[in-house]
Amino acid sequence: MLELFAIPLVKIVVLIGALMTVTAYLVLLERKMAAWVQDRRGPDRVGVPLTKIRLFGLGQPLADGLKFLFKEEFTPRHVEPLLYTLAPVVTLASALAIYAVIPMGDTLPLKIGASGANLSMVVAPGCDVGLLYIFALSSIAVYGVILGGWASNDKYSFLGGLRTSAQMVAYELPLGLGILGVVLVSGSLDLGKIIHQQADSGLWFAFTQPLGLVVFVVAAFAEAARLPFDLPECEQELVGGYHTEYSGMRLITFLIAEFMHMVTVSFLIVILFFGGWHFWGLTGSGPVESWGQGILRIGVLMAKVFGVILFFMMVRWSWPRFRFDQLMSLAWKVMLPQGLLNLALMAVLCEPFIAERIGSRHWGVFLLISWAVALLAWLVTALVQPSGPENSPQRVEPSI
Repeated sequence: MLELFAIPLVKIVVLIGALMTVTAYLVLLERKMAAWVQDRRGPDRVGVPLTKIRLFGLGQPLADGLKFLFKEEFTPRHVEPLLYTLAPVVTLASALAIYAVIPMGDTLPLKIGASGANLSMVVAPGCDVGLLYIFALSSIAVYGVILGGWASNDKYSFLGGLRTSAQMVAYELPLGLGILGVVLVSGSLDLGKIIHQQADSGLWFAFTQPLGLVVFVVAAFAEAARLPFDLPECEQELVGGYHTEYSGMRLITFLIAEFMHMVTVSFLIVILFFGGWHFWGLTGSGPVESWGQGILRIGVLMAKVFGVILFFMMVRWSWPRFRFDQLMSLAWKVMLPQGLLNLALMAVLCEPFIAERIGSRHWGVFLLISWAVALLAWLVTALVQPSGPENSPQRVEPSI
């Protein structure tokens, strides 16, 4: 009974507490990085409570959280009250539930109960359809955002909801195609098994599927609504997009869920394409034999995820926002064909008849063909999709 109830509950409590704390301080890190890029100081006044120690502004997330907590919960009269409140709850619940199948490491040699099995670093171990579970819940999160825009009964919010529906539907296709190549090669939907296969072979899928990696990363930026794809909420055009009419705890619920989407896709990028907890000559590839090895694998995974999150933050302050027609054109004319090309290539190379005849040179030929096709696809994209004044939308003067 202890194994059935107590251990999963402890995992859930620790995971949610860690996610909320890390999310708050990642927001502070992003503000610090924005200040560094723009040559200014950033938040540095709020430090340790009840003292004069500023400590680089590390108390800023606590102050921001208390501000939202004590802010008046104002509900405009023109909204749909039930749906208006339900939308942020659905969005945050789905964003948190995704982490039930995401491994935070390998295992720890902690014997609990009669089974004597190692402690798994995932809330729901042994889930053979982890990727399907993640895709199902991420789709529910999209409905929460669209529902919030519609229930607000506001033009700016409604436009943000429409943009969200079009953007998410368009980029879910290349996102899935980027993952399907990994599923074909690994033969599993279990994230833990995908990591172990990369560790056993020593080749991360980022090297064998560069085209799939690019397609997945670009689609992940759009699914997380991060710059340069933050069209659902761009402040310069829509004030705040789908959450224009929200304030207080409802607003911070939306903001936390949105930021957690970036953390989620960072985990997926690392697990699916960069070997998860594996690192050559450091973590090994076999079962965990000691506490030190288990903690080392957790540290390697978190370091990789942190690096991808820094990449997301740097892109935000390096690229201008796309126009909406450019956003949709990129999805349907560039990412979708490249995702289909990567899927077809992986299907051919993983076909047993071809794989057996490649023999011992399998991975070398695999790498050569994958990179050649990726470079060719990117070259064709650059030639077919030129950027210049001739592709800019023409202004039509109104007739009198």
